[in-house]
Amino acid sequence: MDKEKISTYEIMEICLLAGKIMLQSGAETYRVEDTMMRIAASFGIKESHSYVTPTGIIFSVEGNQPVKTRLIRITDRTTDLQKVAEVNSISRDISSGKLSVAEVYDALKKVEASKSTYPTIIKILAAGLASGCFLILFRGIWSDFLPAFTAGATGLAGVIFFQRLVPIKFFAELASSVLIGLVAVFSVKIGWGTQLDKIIIGSVMPLVPGLLLTNAVRDLMAGHLIAGMSKGVEAMLTAFAIGSGIAVVIALLVA
Repeated sequence: MDKEKISTYEIMEICLLAGKIMLQSGAETYRVEDTMMRIAASFGIKESHSYVTPTGIIFSVEGNQPVKTRLIRITDRTTDLQKVAEVNSISRDISSGKLSVAEVYDALKKVEASKSTYPTIIKILAAGLASGCFLILFRGIWSDFLPAFTAGATGLAGVIFFQRLVPIKFFAELASSVLIGLVAVFSVKIGWGTQLDKIIIGSVMPLVPGLLLTNAVRDLMAGHLIAGMSKGVEAMLTAFAIGSGIAVVIALLVA
C-alpha cells in the first residue's frame, strides 16, 4: 500500500472519529459535517463529502486515487458539550498546522475515552436544584421547593437507572416520569407539598429535550431536512413519554 493511500485512510479515520464524538455528544448535524470537511481540507484533501444523520455518518474523499467511502453507525447519543468544544479546539489546531496526523488521532482518542466531567450524584443534585428553581420560575411557592427538588432528583436518577437496565430511551423516560408523578402526588397527599401542578411542571423540566428541539430547528433551517425531522420526532417521543407517565399517575391516584 503506497504512502498516499495510507495517508488518505488515516485522514478519513480522523475525520470519522471527530464526527462520531461530536454527533454522540449532541452537536448539530451541519456542525459535524463542516468540521469533518475542514479537517480533511487542512490535511490537503480538497474534495471531501460528508453526509450525517443522527444514526450514521457517510464520508468520502476524492483525489488521484479512486473515490474512498466509509460508513459508521451511531447508536448512543447524549449531551456533552465539553467534548464538542474539545473537538472544535483540536480542529482549529489542525487548521493552524500545530498537530500532525498521529497527534490528532491520539488527542481525539483521549477525548472519546474521557468520562463525563461531573459524577452521577452531582447530576442528580443539579437536576433537583433545577426542578426547584423552575418551580419558583413558574410562580410556585417556596414551601414546595423541597418536594420539587426531590421529585426532579428522583426523575433523573430513574432515567440513569432504567437506561442501564433497559437500553431503550423511551421506556426509561416513561418510567422516570411515573416516578416523578408518584413523588409529587404523595408529597401533596401527606401535606409536604401544596401545588401539585407546579411541582410536576418544575420536576419534569430536567427531562425536557430542549437541546434536541433546538438542534432539530437549526438543522431544518440549515437544510438538513432528514436529520432535523428525525431529531424532532425523537423530541416528540420524549415529550410523549413524559406526558404519558404523568398522565397515568394522575389518572390512577388523583382523578
